[in-house]
Order: sequence, then structure tokens, then C-alpha cells
Amino acid sequence: MPFALNFVHPVLMWVLLGLMLYSGYLGFKASQIRKVSPEERKAMVPLRYGPRHAQLGAVILGLTLLGAAGGLGATVLKNGKLILGPHLFAGLAVVVLVIATASLGPSLQKGKDWARSLHITLNGLVLVLFGWQAFTGIAIVQKLLDAGTAPA
Repeated sequence: MPFALNFVHPVLMWVLLGLMLYSGYLGFKASQIRKVSPEERKAMVPLRYGPRHAQLGAVILGLTLLGAAGGLGATVLKNGKLILGPHLFAGLAVVVLVIATASLGPSLQKGKDWARSLHITLNGLVLVLFGWQAFTGIAIVQKLLDAGTAPA
């Protein structure tokens, strides 16, 4: 496997973490629309926080699945096997939680408060796990860099 391909997954995952944080911001702004005065609401609605949050959620779902598959594939190509450890298990948990939160979409569109609370809770857990995983991934990337610069 070409050396540069080792870094597609980590770069994609850092971009994905940024998109998740931005999506959280959009979701927060969308939730504020329900709590502000009619004048403020009139100014905020054209900014389309809710629709942009939902659209970005679909992109996040797709990139999460592609990134996870890419990370698994790259690991198998490089090592001939999966490396069982916290990074892998946290990644699988993130994938499951992202799918679960995306499945709440229809209930969210119907305005169900339980779905909103669960959506926020699951995404908070996703951010904690994914943020931790991003930092553990730095150690993995460092190992790849050290192995790639070691004399043959």
C-alpha cells in the first residue's frame, strides 16, 4: 500500500470532527429559534439553521461510514489483520451512535421532544468518543510516520 494512503483515514476523520462540531453549532442555533422573540425569529429563519443542520447530518453519516470502512481497510492492507484495541472499539461505537442518531430524523421532524433529547445525548457521546479517538489516532499516525522514516 502506498505510504500516503495511510493518511487518508486520519485526515478524513479530523475533517469529520470539524463537521460534527459545526453541525452541533447549527443544531444549537436551530434550537434557539424556538426560544426567541418573534422579531428575532424573523431574522433567524432565513439563515436556515435547521435545514443546514439536517443536510450536514446526512453528509456526516456518509463520511462516518466511509471513514470507518476506509480505516478498517487500510489497517487490514497494512497489517494483514485488524488490530483489536480501544481505537477500533471506540470507532465502531461512534459508527453505531451516528447511525442511531440519524435514525431519529423522522421523529425530530415531527417535533418529538424525546427524540430531540436523545439526539442531543447521543451526539454528545459521539463527540466525546470521537474526540478521544482523534487524539489516540495521533499516536497511531506517529507510529506510521516513525516506521516510514526508519532506515530499511
